Amino acid sequence: MAVEYRFSMANPKLKSVGKPSQNSNVITHRKPAAAVKTAYSVAEREEIFRRFSVQRPEPRGELEHTNPFTLVVAVALSAQATDAGVNKATRALFKVADTPQKMLELGEEKVRDYIKTIGLYRNKAKNVIALSQTLVDEFAGKVPETREELVRLPGVGRKTANVVLSMAFGQATMAVDTHIFRIANRIKLAPGKTPDEIEARLMKVVPKHYLYHAHHWLILHGRYTCKARRPECERCVIADICKSPEKSSDIPAPLVELPPQVIGEAVE
Repeated sequence: MAVEYRFSMANPKLKSVGKPSQNSNVITHRKPAAAVKTAYSVAEREEIFRRFSVQRPEPRGELEHTNPFTLVVAVALSAQATDAGVNKATRALFKVADTPQKMLELGEEKVRDYIKTIGLYRNKAKNVIALSQTLVDEFAGKVPETREELVRLPGVGRKTANVVLSMAFGQATMAVDTHIFRIANRIKLAPGKTPDEIEARLMKVVPKHYLYHAHHWLILHGRYTCKARRPECERCVIADICKSPEKSSDIPAPLVELPPQVIGEAVE
């Protein structure tokens, strides 16, 4: 059964009333708040993410993992590779090496054999061993819970750190991958020239109460609906709100909850 849309384009302005100055001769000048770079009003952003929450109440990342360590490895391996391709390579690897110490005992050559179907596998195998060594030497074999510490691991950048902080430790982050980068610019939600710029803007424009799941909603929307080659606007639940010049429909798709995600069988 479709959920009723309840969005109104009306966005009344709110008047703020300040207290009069005790000294009427003193004139104070307040700097206007910095404008958030987005094409959408507060009400429109609220409705966008409300609809995503109805469509996917509990979105999940599609990389298979068993603990924070295997998640770090999987995300690091996913650079310039599909989640489905990484999952195929890591299923056997994680059965024999699901801790930093076990990965070190396996060794770089054998790690290469497990992940050789993934692009840049030689360099990635080297990084997996190096990050495992760093975890053992500096963190007692445990994955750290801060971005500053995570990015010290070989092969782990800001995006990987944000994914781990969100999926392993429940922190609200915005991991800007190719899908989010495209969506933020295409629909003018938080346009920017770099992933860091878009991350900072999305953290401001996404309603706070939707922030925890927002990066997964945007990734999945980009992967399955607002695709790179051609956005499938006829399947989009925000088609009426979307301000993309590329969109081909103003009629939103029925707002219904999608079937549960089947992790490991994602189609890229």
